[in-house]
Order: sequence, then C-alpha cells, then structure tokens
Amino acid sequence: MIEGILLEGLIYGIMVLGVFITFRILDFPDLTVDGSFPLGAAIMASLIIAGQPLWFALIMAAIGGVLAGVVTALIHNRLGVPNLLAGILTMTMLYSVNIRVMGGKANISLIRQETILTKFNSLFPAGFTQDMSNLIFFAIVAIAAMMLLNIFFRTDLGMTMGAMGNNPQMVISTGANPAMLKTIGVALSNGLVAISGAFAAQYQGFADVNLGQGTIISGLASVMIGEFLWKSNRISVLTLRVILGSILFRAVMYIGRFYGYYINLTPNDLKLITGLLIILSLVITRGRDTMKWLTWSKRSDGRAKTPDVPAGAGKAR
Repeated sequence: MIEGILLEGLIYGIMVLGVFITFRILDFPDLTVDGSFPLGAAIMASLIIAGQPLWFALIMAAIGGVLAGVVTALIHNRLGVPNLLAGILTMTMLYSVNIRVMGGKANISLIRQETILTKFNSLFPAGFTQDMSNLIFFAIVAIAAMMLLNIFFRTDLGMTMGAMGNNPQMVISTGANPAMLKTIGVALSNGLVAISGAFAAQYQGFADVNLGQGTIISGLASVMIGEFLWKSNRISVLTLRVILGSILFRAVMYIGRFYGYYINLTPNDLKLITGLLIILSLVITRGRDTMKWLTWSKRSDGRAKTPDVPAGAGKAR
C-alpha cells in the first residue's frame, strides 16, 4: 500500500512540478496539462513500439510537451486569447493529435515491451522486488527534477520569471519581454508534464488517449495540499512541498478508494473528493489570510480593526 502511494506520488509529482510553475510562479491557469500528459505517454509508447531507443523516446516526449506549451503561449500572446481559453483550445486539439500519434488507436499496450523501468529493474538482484526498484528509480527522477528546477529558478531568467508572476509591471519596466517569459514558463511546465505522462505509461503498461483526464485538477490539489505543510519562500522548499503534496494527495485518493465504501463512496466519486479538497484548501487559505490581516491590524494600533479585507488578501499565493 505505502509503496503504491509513494510510487504514484513521485510519478505524478513530476507533473505537479509543471503545474506549480504555471499556477504559482506565472499565475497562468493552464489547462493544456490535460492534453500534454497523454501526449507524452502517446509519444513514448509509439516510439517504444517502433523500436526506437528509450532515451530518444523520452526526449521526444518532453519535446512534444514543450511544443504543446508553446502553442498555448502563442495563442495567448499573439492572438490575445485569455490564458484559460488558450489552454482549453490546445487541450482540445491535442485529443486528436494524441490519437494520430498512436496511429489512429485510442490506446497502446506496453506489456512485454522493454521500457526504461524494465531496464532499470534488471540492474537489481533477483530477490529485489519490482516495486522497490521502481520506487528507487522514481525517487531519483523526482529529486533530479527538483534540483534542476531549483537551479533554474536561481538564475537571472528564473528569478525574472518568478517576479513576473508577482508583479508584471515591474518586470516590464526592467525591459524584459513578458510574452517570452510566459512562453518559456508554459513550455517548461508542459515539458515536465509530458515526461510524467511518459513515465506513467511505462509504469501502468499502456498509453491511453484519456490518460490525462482530470490531471490539472489533481495537480492543483497536490500543490495546495503541499502548501499546508510549512511556509517558506525558498524555491528548494517550494519544490519539495510540491512532491510531498503529490504523495499526500495520492494517499487521500487511496483512502477514498479503498475505505470509502464505509460511507457508500465508489471510485466514481474520486473526482468529487478531489474537487472538495480544492474547495476546502481555498476556504482554509482565505480564512488563514484573513486572520493574519486582522492580527496585523490589531497589532498596528492596539485594537481590532474591522475594515474590508484588502483585495488579494484571500487569494492563493
């Protein structure tokens, strides 16, 4: 049970890192994720079936995700389409693209195919379980992704991108190009999402055109759950919270899936649980920020103030 939760949490944690970039760093609600996740799985599976090298298949999956993000950014930047609608348009188009990538099929089986996981598993002795070797592999991949993101967001480009999410006007005044920054950020995000989809297909043994359904919702829930662990503005802590939030979210889904029958919950109710988790997270965040504002007001003049909460005080940061 615990191994399964950790495995899914780490696999999808790579996807949540991508959601974190657009949702928290760029303040760009990107629904492309629901299309780029199965795109990565489709490219990986198709190239494996075609006999291409595994490293090449993984790189191409990442490139496919990057291109999906670029399309969304171009629709938003060049055509003036709102970011939410731009993501919906790309996600919708990717459904047809994914089917074409898989040769007109809705799914591809990877059973009995050599994958990155099977090659990694072969490095361990016979008594080593497959779940344990998979857990080691995805822990390495997740840590590597975190470290690379930490390095990136300490560069001038990464810090400028982070500043743009908080104060776009300040970034524009420095001469930076906000459209280019959004394009890079959304492309990087969807590249990570596609890599996660490629690994998910290998772990599950198949790629399916509907593999990404609800991915953005689970990603948002994971990001918000991670934010309740502890407060920090350090990028290394922020990315660590994302991975831990993904694991905790998978644990909640596991509990709902296997113990929900006591209250008449079925697997069909998991999306309801996910939605309620996000709503609860938003309510708690708004309440916590409101309490901080009132506490600050009381400390400012010695008595509790009752003004309207300023705009953005209850907004998820």
